[in-house]
Amino acid sequence: MTTHPAAVVPNPLFTDPEAESRWRARFSAPRMSAPSWAENAPERNLYLSNAGGVWEVYAWDRSDDFHRKVTDRPNGTSHYRISPDGESIWWFADEDGDEFGLWVSEPFTADGRDAWTAVEGVPAGYSAGLEIGEDVTAVGVSTDDGTSVWLSRKGGAAEVVYSHENDGGLDALSKDETLLVLSHSEHGDSRHPALRVLSVETGAAVAEKWDGEGKGLGTIAFSPVLGDNRVLVLHERRSREELLLWDVEADTESEIVIDLPGEIVADWYPDATALLVVHTFEARNTLYRYHLMTGELSRLDTPHGTVGAAAVRPDGTVEYSWSSAAHPSVIRALSADGSERVLLEAEGAKAPGSQDVADVFVDGPGGRVHALVARPAGAPDGPLPTVFSLHGGPQSADEDRFSGYRAVWLDAGFAVVHVNYRGSTGYGSTWRDAIEGRPGLTELADVAAVHDWAVETGFADPAKCVVNGASWGGYLSLLALGTQPERWAVGTSMIPVADYLAAYEDEMEPLRAFDRALFGGSPEELPELYRECSPLTYVDAVRAPVLVLAGENDPRCPIRQIDNYLDRLAERGAEYEVYRWNAGHGSLVIEESLKQTAAEVSFALRHLPS
Repeated sequence: MTTHPAAVVPNPLFTDPEAESRWRARFSAPRMSAPSWAENAPERNLYLSNAGGVWEVYAWDRSDDFHRKVTDRPNGTSHYRISPDGESIWWFADEDGDEFGLWVSEPFTADGRDAWTAVEGVPAGYSAGLEIGEDVTAVGVSTDDGTSVWLSRKGGAAEVVYSHENDGGLDALSKDETLLVLSHSEHGDSRHPALRVLSVETGAAVAEKWDGEGKGLGTIAFSPVLGDNRVLVLHERRSREELLLWDVEADTESEIVIDLPGEIVADWYPDATALLVVHTFEARNTLYRYHLMTGELSRLDTPHGTVGAAAVRPDGTVEYSWSSAAHPSVIRALSADGSERVLLEAEGAKAPGSQDVADVFVDGPGGRVHALVARPAGAPDGPLPTVFSLHGGPQSADEDRFSGYRAVWLDAGFAVVHVNYRGSTGYGSTWRDAIEGRPGLTELADVAAVHDWAVETGFADPAKCVVNGASWGGYLSLLALGTQPERWAVGTSMIPVADYLAAYEDEMEPLRAFDRALFGGSPEELPELYRECSPLTYVDAVRAPVLVLAGENDPRCPIRQIDNYLDRLAERGAEYEVYRWNAGHGSLVIEESLKQTAAEVSFALRHLPS
């Protein structure tokens, strides 16, 4: 049977009313991000929330505990900033999730006026960074022509201070507003950027830093203290992300060596005497305070799980978002005296919890593969229908964090396996970069090793294994269905790369630059390699029923290349369905997320062998 309409979404998904209510509540329960605040007016804050059914920007004035919804757009809003003085809110205005647009601004206080273009003269494009000062504003723009950085001084007309055909971005503005840091890939490798510092006064380069081929640098932030123009930088000189301080004016550096396994990132304490360190190891996070003068490292008391975002208030309080696989997210505040409280909770019903995940380590062809696994509550011993949920990115990782998406599969009777394949972050840059030169197929060799473990140990029923994922995970799912057809009974793939050659032609330029770095060249230079790593090449080998979900306005995984893949399925009479929505790379609309998830789970339940 071949089907090609929009997928029929069941209502309800479960016959058990309690299970139906539980899975919908996990998606619909009000949630919020950790707040960010104005540097010079910390009582004025912004955060994201889905309280109105769509993820939008909210303002919070702590002085009177007043909250208001700032944005109200059909497909939601995800990028926002607040000015240092707290007087204006900036948010990125695109069209129906296509990510191409302009920064606009409006007053922090509600006055009923519409937002206006924030910096006149800056062209529309994909956002490549934003830095707002009291007198200086800098905007990064990416288009098909490359990256440009526009600078406005004292509200004057914006002018270009940087432009290059290769991918780059605007990273940071110094506290005294005299220096800008850019990341760039003029050397041809956007996965391992170099840094350049520009003078705000002249636009000229005043400092450069590059660690050489295959070793990237990342700007975190300038010191928050006026007159201290040191930059906190991430480097990977020893095959993992670590920290250094770069004194730009003296052009000297000092590495910060912290003896912890895994990887670290950090940000400044407000007085610049210490760093708040986020340590990632085996899919979980811990927080530390690192004193810059003494080198003392003190662990902060946070629960076992994953920290989503963390920052230090002027009084030394650490505010952070936290969740675990079993516990929904919450915004916590850890005071300098060690006392802790829940800082923010959205009004409304709380999301039901779920099951913990367990760690599994499997020997793979490129080294030890870390997987997180979960089984339904009360499931009997023995093999279960199992979904292998492959994360996107690929520079990302599955972690011990709460997921309504994982939970609905568990409620439907599936075991769930997350594979942190080569290409994932959190396991060192060697592991992350191991997919270069043969992406997709390298990751799937790790997925196969974990699949073998799951079958051999009796965790998974080999006749009832589902492969799914979104974005890069969606790409891997389609590639798995064609290159490993014997392993998979069903596949679902959301917003995937399906035809790599056509995807490269249509995708946003930063993604083309990423692909050139990943493959080692463009499709014109390496056509056979792109074909080897493209799901379309193996479409005739697909045996399992497949559901493809796609956004009509997606600039990352464009619709034409997905249609090419679907047309090939149709030509050979394969069993498939397609679900489309009028937005971009995913959805910020809760009702749409519910429909998409229901479509995936019901498709698997309908097509698994009995």
